[in-house]
Amino acid sequence: MTGTLHTLDEAVAKIATGVPLLIAGDEALLAQLPEGRWIGGTIPYFMTSDGGRTTRDLLHVDTLPSQVTDVAVRSYAADELSTLTDDAFETGFSIIIVPAGSEAHSRYAAEAADFPGLFDRPVVGWVAGVHLDDLASAEAKTFAGSGESANADRAVVLHAQLADGVLASADIVNLFQQGDGATLTFTKTGFSQDTVWVDGEPKVFSTYLEEIGHDTRLPLVADYFGAMINVSFQSVPEGGGAVDLYAPVFSGVEYRLASPVGDYVAEFNSHLPAGTVVPTFSCNCILNYLYSELEGKKTGDIVGPVTFGEIAYQLLNQTLVYLTIHE
Repeated sequence: MTGTLHTLDEAVAKIATGVPLLIAGDEALLAQLPEGRWIGGTIPYFMTSDGGRTTRDLLHVDTLPSQVTDVAVRSYAADELSTLTDDAFETGFSIIIVPAGSEAHSRYAAEAADFPGLFDRPVVGWVAGVHLDDLASAEAKTFAGSGESANADRAVVLHAQLADGVLASADIVNLFQQGDGATLTFTKTGFSQDTVWVDGEPKVFSTYLEEIGHDTRLPLVADYFGAMINVSFQSVPEGGGAVDLYAPVFSGVEYRLASPVGDYVAEFNSHLPAGTVVPTFSCNCILNYLYSELEGKKTGDIVGPVTFGEIAYQLLNQTLVYLTIHE
């Protein structure tokens, strides 16, 4: 593993060494960090070597390895996101953090697949969040290399250059598969949906979910040429209101409701990379953390922030994302 929990003083000392870093933690701590070669985002939930942990008193710090020969720290407004690949190194990868609930979040989720050159090199990252007790009073923030750069509206990206002969790869672990129920489609792209087409027949989405007794901990799943991509439920109102989702569904894409997962930790560990593979960066979803009660439970040797959304090129839900560097 490359990431560990640090005290504020330890993180400050690490920044002073000049190594490029990815930092996650409470806003009060991130705001005290000095200028340096790092990006950060707010979150108090983590996967650690000892298991899932919630803390406002420590920072999770990922140190990029020596194969990274240069980095560029950038910040992007929502309408600038389509240009993020212009700043990427020809050989390397990019790590992005977007603040939950921001325009940058919604624009990236809906439009990233059409960004020029997005799939030319690995792009991974996460959606910054807040403690669930503070949802009504706090905003997710991102940081671009200093505590004074806190922003609730801008995405931050660390573009990394790799040495010759070294490659990076982005991978995911998604335990959910499409169930054997109806095919679900939508006529508009978006985070909120009133109507779903069930095997071609229009129905009120919330009413349909209620009628079939769906457990909304199980997401919608689309099959993208063999890759299962989730869209998770945020709220399903009674009485026919719009269903809100944690990622957009896309017009014309076929979805099915996921089949249940048994023992999450056992299943998760069985899907982790085998052998001596040590991810340079990884993150897991807050919904997996909550629904599977991962507080105190160890999920292999994977460490990192537990986030409000995961990014492997596009925005994902209920998915573990990891980046590996290969000689």
